[in-house]
Amino acid sequence: MAEKDTRNGKGSVMVVGAGIAGIQASLDLADSGYFVYLVDKNTAIGGTMAQLDKTFPTNDCSMCIISPKLVEAGRHLNIEMMTMTEIEDLSGEEGDFTVTLKENPRFIDIDKCTACGECSNVCPVELPSQFDEELRNRKAAFKLYPQAMPSGFAIEKTDRAPCRLTCPAGLNVQGYVQMVKEGKYKESLEIIMEQLPLPGVLGRVCPHECE
Repeated sequence: MAEKDTRNGKGSVMVVGAGIAGIQASLDLADSGYFVYLVDKNTAIGGTMAQLDKTFPTNDCSMCIISPKLVEAGRHLNIEMMTMTEIEDLSGEEGDFTVTLKENPRFIDIDKCTACGECSNVCPVELPSQFDEELRNRKAAFKLYPQAMPSGFAIEKTDRAPCRLTCPAGLNVQGYVQMVKEGKYKESLEIIMEQLPLPGVLGRVCPHECE
């Protein structure tokens, strides 16, 4: 799907689905001079091939084949990877499409994440791993697979944070702590007052289960 773009003279292309076929198509188009938006709903590109151990019929190592392409796609100046993104609307005609996208939150700043894995180590929540066909569990703070591109972690939220769930007042603990960290004390107090008009009272009787 081509659309007008000012980044280069040829225009741009959107590739939907970042499996091995989508990655290779993106690389071919990018090498031809097009700017490519590579869209995938998962936290990383790779698709089904990244889940496989061997490929048929040659029995070659699946990751050995796809891993160099992951790195190349991640580094290519003409490719913008848009993970955790889905198409909501498509309109236009050949050569002039308008696409409306919905980007789901990662809850981790991908530009600052070093993929150290400390968030996963301390995360208390375990969920079934869709990447492993739910044959094992993984942490809610996770990296899709070791060679994932982008290499940053993401957080899957199915409910409110454990600290908020255990709070007798349902207080947005993460929210007001973050505001305090940023020096936004007025905003922090406003978050507290949304659920708790008398914070001093709860502070004296609360068992502090969030800690």
